[in-house]
Amino acid sequence: MRFDFDQCQFVECDVATTAPALYSSAGVMDWRSLQAATDAWIERARAAGVAPGHALVISGHKQAAFVVAMLGCLRMDVTYVPVDTINPAARLHKITQLVHAAAVYDAAADAFLPGAEQPKPLVEPGLAYIMFTSGSTGDPKGVQIGRDSVALFTGWIRDCLALGPAPAFMNQMLFSFDFSLFDLCGALGLGGSCVLCPREVIADSAQFIEHLRHAQVAVWASTPSFVRQQMLNPLFNAEHLPALRVFVFGAESLTPRVAEELWARFPQVRIINSYGPTEATCSTTWVEIDTALRAAAPNPFPIGVGKPYAEVFIDDGEICMAGHHVMRGYLERPDLDAGVLFQHNGKRAYRSGDLGDMDALGRVYFRGRKDDQIKLNGYRIELAEVDAVLSTLPGVIAGATVAMRRPDGTLVRMVGFVELAEPGEGAVQPLPPALQDWKALLAERVPPYMIPSELLAVDSFPSTISNKVDRKQLEQRYALARTLRTQEPK
Repeated sequence: MRFDFDQCQFVECDVATTAPALYSSAGVMDWRSLQAATDAWIERARAAGVAPGHALVISGHKQAAFVVAMLGCLRMDVTYVPVDTINPAARLHKITQLVHAAAVYDAAADAFLPGAEQPKPLVEPGLAYIMFTSGSTGDPKGVQIGRDSVALFTGWIRDCLALGPAPAFMNQMLFSFDFSLFDLCGALGLGGSCVLCPREVIADSAQFIEHLRHAQVAVWASTPSFVRQQMLNPLFNAEHLPALRVFVFGAESLTPRVAEELWARFPQVRIINSYGPTEATCSTTWVEIDTALRAAAPNPFPIGVGKPYAEVFIDDGEICMAGHHVMRGYLERPDLDAGVLFQHNGKRAYRSGDLGDMDALGRVYFRGRKDDQIKLNGYRIELAEVDAVLSTLPGVIAGATVAMRRPDGTLVRMVGFVELAEPGEGAVQPLPPALQDWKALLAERVPPYMIPSELLAVDSFPSTISNKVDRKQLEQRYALARTLRTQEPK
């Protein structure tokens, strides 16, 4: 059996019905049980007043009921709005009002709760989901993704990645983070299994590895930061995870250093790099790190070429994309749409705000964010470029740069941070002997104005809830380091 995201229905319903479909902390649900649970959920949703053309907010974490609810919404032509329980109650309430949801489904309690004060149908028809990202004003903004976009995305996983029959996908990213769609669509669209990994399981490194081993996880999708965290676990290797054969990365730059560390532990795995904002249905470009690309070792690796249904181009240094996978606009925010959406060759197109360039093979290279471009002492600097060169220092597996500013916003200097392959103790650590001449080492690769004024080693980079490097927390680490230095005896 499998779930057809083109038709939004279960298909091949007489094939492998007892094969595992979902692994969760509560146990294993086979395909027949998943279909039955979805049918039962739909009946309850209708009784709770959930109707086609409306939005339903789904609150929870990594419950099987969360997945059942999402599939039920797709079958009912109801737009689902995922909100993880890591969000405060005020944000859940705000989102419920913004989408005018008639109800909220609490996946942990398996209960339908009251929704917005004034529920009403959505203006945009045919939406699969609305995913909320942080707005520049502090208010969340809803990205509207069509059902056809999800079908295209699932088709790419099925037709282009050659993952084999019925693979098991690790699912650790929040359902309110669009990258989680890869695991869900890949597993269910291919008739495989989706292995839900809640926070409490991931926090116990031995339990996490055993959970993945028991489910025979074959496909791992995450940010590079999340993999670097796992490098601290000696059980994270091919011996303990023999079924794992493909890593798919996105949301951050992938460096050769991280890839080589991974191949040292999993010599036979394939590594695929991908890129795409939430506004373009999870990802738009992809590339497999083959033998030639591995040997060339560009730092960072390219984010790839456009998918079969996507046109990717560079406009004044900015990565743009066009196709039916592009969002249907921000929910009730035409003012935001006007700044980023346009028509290109008769299709919706989106300006990503990401900087990049393209090589002769059509492969795109990510060069940072427009809003991460700084001007220091008259020089324009891309922080992503400084991050990349920091990762080349000896004994370093990743680098990150923070632009330090005064309270009035004036830029003062850049501070570099490195995550060590062999970390010591403490959140902030002294530089190892190999990095004592770090400025001279960087000067061999970049001009003086791109060299940070200070370099700090940390045990591991702090992460946001979507497992990206949290630069604001790095600023706090820097403040801690300065405080400790002033307290040292003279």
